[in-house]
Amino acid sequence: MRRPAACPSAAVLPNQWLSEQVYAHLRDAIMRGKHAPSDPLKPQDLAKEQGVSLAVVREALVRLVGEGLADRLPNRGFAVPAFSDRRWQDIAEARRTIEPVVLRLSIERGDVDWEARVRAAHHRLARTPAYVPEEGAYYSGAWSEAHRGFHRTLLEGCGNPILLETFDRTWTASELARRWSAHHNPDRDAVGEHRRLEEAALARDADTAAEVLTQHLTQTAADLTGCTHQEPANDA
Repeated sequence: MRRPAACPSAAVLPNQWLSEQVYAHLRDAIMRGKHAPSDPLKPQDLAKEQGVSLAVVREALVRLVGEGLADRLPNRGFAVPAFSDRRWQDIAEARRTIEPVVLRLSIERGDVDWEARVRAAHHRLARTPAYVPEEGAYYSGAWSEAHRGFHRTLLEGCGNPILLETFDRTWTASELARRWSAHHNPDRDAVGEHRRLEEAALARDADTAAEVLTQHLTQTAADLTGCTHQEPANDA
């Protein structure tokens, strides 16, 4: 008689759960600015703070490194990326090169269902508060998700999953810089930029849409250039 497959070790599942919890906590703390740019992320201190093992913390930190939200420094452990890191400009250059081209394809290929999704995604973004007191001075989680949803929906009409996967990777990698840049230029008219982007896309004006998107991405990179870290104001 065939023997039943062995059950996974009881110790494995708790460790996986703990690692997921620590990862989520650290990601949220970095995104909210609780760890400043260039701050060290010391596994020993984090393990003590979270009441978990070093192995659990290191696993979470490695995931953050993979997302571009932490750096692994030779012989010096982990740290939050720096403002001056060249990667932010490299990511911005990649997005300015790729996303306007994908948007053109999306406008060319998108059907009426795509148009409806774009309108709905923009409505959600416009109606979601960018800042809420209980989440501190950085973008709220709900707004960040609505923001990503709008930009991704604009490109989904292209129908090319490889291009959309590229968008997903660069978006995640640029999320931290995007949050920092908002405090360098708090008066930026992001609402107007997104509205013009929606209008051009739904008007099937590929040239204008691509130009608006390029300017939108360029402004984010420009806002970050030359930043020096400071505590964000509570009313930002």
